Amino acid sequence: MQNFHLAEPVRIQKVIAQAGIASRRAAEKLILAGEVSLNGQTVLKMGQKMLVGKDHLSVEGRRVKLPQGQKTQVYALYKPKNCITTLNDPEGRTTISDFFPRTSARLFPVGRLDYDAEGLILLTNDGELAQQLMHPRHKVWKGYFVKVRGIVENSALSTLRKGPVIEKRKHQPVRVKTLHTVNDKTWLEVFLREGTNRQIKKMLLDLGYPVQKIKRFQVGTVSLGDLQSGESRALSQEEMKQLTN
Repeated sequence: MQNFHLAEPVRIQKVIAQAGIASRRAAEKLILAGEVSLNGQTVLKMGQKMLVGKDHLSVEGRRVKLPQGQKTQVYALYKPKNCITTLNDPEGRTTISDFFPRTSARLFPVGRLDYDAEGLILLTNDGELAQQLMHPRHKVWKGYFVKVRGIVENSALSTLRKGPVIEKRKHQPVRVKTLHTVNDKTWLEVFLREGTNRQIKKMLLDLGYPVQKIKRFQVGTVSLGDLQSGESRALSQEEMKQLTN
């Protein structure tokens, strides 16, 4: 984790990420929701900056403290199906935090998986790392096994490889291939670099193939491996190095 120079104003969402509270993108949502205050005043401007060590920042009523020399931790977790990718849920559903490993670090998920999807999700205490892994410009590929209803035509795969159009918006090209078919079902291997909300379901349904199952097996260079549903493991130093290169 980087250290901020006390004389340099820093964007508030970057400080929140550095504190391990949330990624920068999630921090922006907290600001928009009115959950962030600076020196006792609600933050209303997205690009507002602060002086670390002088100004007082609070998120959801709790004072933000930057860790001193805290070691970055990253875990691979097999998110079970029917589990929501948030730290708490007002509806009382099972959340991903129910499966967090025992550690003193304040972990949060990197990105998300749909409620009914399963598979690999990374956990970390480093908001800057989370931002790097989630933003499309960093070109982190994520791999999925996807089962759809119907026999997928080659023309449909070509459409995805060129970049699907979802809700009138052009998306980045998709890596996709057919693994096998069973009766009227097709298993696909899909790699996304973008991964917008429910992208896999939307782009395949638009082509006439309703999605029945999604399992993410890879994020960047990290794979699910032998993890079983609900299990987690700490990434090795070598895996972390490869992940950020």
